[in-house]
Amino acid sequence: MKFLDILGDMAPQAAVSGGNPEITGVEYDSRHVRPGNVFVAMRGGTTDGSRFIDAAVGNGAVAIVTDSPAANQREGVAWAKVPHGRRALAVASANFYGHPERKLRLTGITGTNGKTTTSFLVDAILRASGRKTLLVGTIEYHVADEIFPAPHTTPEALELQRMMRKAGEAGATDVVMEVSSHALAQERVYGLPYDVGVFTNLTRDHLDYHSDMEDYFAAKRVLFTGCGGPPPKTAVINTDDPWGGKLQEFCQERGVQVLGYGLFSGAFRALEVNLDTRGTTFRMQSPKGLEKIQTPLIGRVNVYNILAAAAAASARGCTMEQIADGVRGLHNVPGRFESVHCGQPFTVVVDYAHTDDAMKNLMVVARDFIGRMHNGRIITLFGCGGDRDRKKRPMMGLAAGSGSDFVVLTSDNPRSEDPMAIIEEAKAGVVQSGVKYVVEPDRRKAIELAVNEAREGDMLLIAGKGHERVQVLNTGTVPFSDVEVAREALAARGFTDCAAGAGK
Repeated sequence: MKFLDILGDMAPQAAVSGGNPEITGVEYDSRHVRPGNVFVAMRGGTTDGSRFIDAAVGNGAVAIVTDSPAANQREGVAWAKVPHGRRALAVASANFYGHPERKLRLTGITGTNGKTTTSFLVDAILRASGRKTLLVGTIEYHVADEIFPAPHTTPEALELQRMMRKAGEAGATDVVMEVSSHALAQERVYGLPYDVGVFTNLTRDHLDYHSDMEDYFAAKRVLFTGCGGPPPKTAVINTDDPWGGKLQEFCQERGVQVLGYGLFSGAFRALEVNLDTRGTTFRMQSPKGLEKIQTPLIGRVNVYNILAAAAAASARGCTMEQIADGVRGLHNVPGRFESVHCGQPFTVVVDYAHTDDAMKNLMVVARDFIGRMHNGRIITLFGCGGDRDRKKRPMMGLAAGSGSDFVVLTSDNPRSEDPMAIIEEAKAGVVQSGVKYVVEPDRRKAIELAVNEAREGDMLLIAGKGHERVQVLNTGTVPFSDVEVAREALAARGFTDCAAGAGK
């Protein structure tokens, strides 16, 4: 493919010079450039890709696309200066891979909490209806029958186009994608035509990046206005959520079809909800009638997730029977209320809850869970991430303390911050709750302490990191899995009957 073909519709607006070489690939990381590639040098929040142009040329780049006003053309290299680097990356990637997004049906899921579980549910329903899918999300990417770890919830446009091309070649018909507020604000999904957009809820998170809740909401709303593409044909919105109500009005004013869902409002509603330690059942009311839903997933939050997934799948043409089959077949989602059972007489659960709202929801599920079994205690271990919104730390502490009988306060991913400084800010909320607590900044030791504290009938919640396999410290990134560390701590107490694996 020629350079001008890669630029496509950008060419008339770009300052193009230096010829029209044959292009063998697109890259935005100079370390990945190979001979014949075009290198897209984007300006970001902390760096300017033009700094790496010489490295890219040294690795064999024959063309450069840049949005840096200061970048000067290199001799013997084709050149295009564009107004927006990420948009250029999206257009170039789509052109190079033959626009696979036009051959697939895309469902995008955004919101603060519930994105991952909802995406797994939509994926399960679509597969139950006989379709092949591409799943892109926080935990992992499913490309046809292959599974890859996910470095980002929503990757850059280049990776998305590569995966969509591969999935399409494998016979995929649908893409189910978590779409983060960062990805929407940074236009990583520029030009993608979503068939269905899903909004789960909006609570305080990422205010280290967004200036306030209105700015955070505005980023989420981009999915429903269209990011360099048309708005979704159908907007699936949690109308029980106050921000969802605002989004519903916004979409309706623009002629987008809205399918609302909730426990108290919407076209998709749950009736006769029965929450049990073995799962959840309810009757789902929808425009297509009533359907009995049975799921191994527990808790009221998962009723919301199922309603969201059902509405999205219905918009994609799935029947109520296919929806029920898909929901019933999804047994768990890694790091989302994931049980770690090694034969111990108490319950250990790993969950990704890392906001005060998610922590409150986790407490509700845990209290209901343990209340139906016996009168044990809830022990909660948590920490707060470094280099992130500091104001939510005492709020998380209050939420954890208010729902627990004992709290172990530790580190999460402290990043560049002092772990004890983070803990002190979270501790203010724990102290306000009046709960008994202990501080142990070493997360491994904290998990061991919490496991040793648990007695028959108790429930231990290990919150914050969920599915993550590393811990990010100021000295670097180290391997760390809450699930594996919990299993090791249980084994040290003599509970070793977990050969089948955690969460089974």
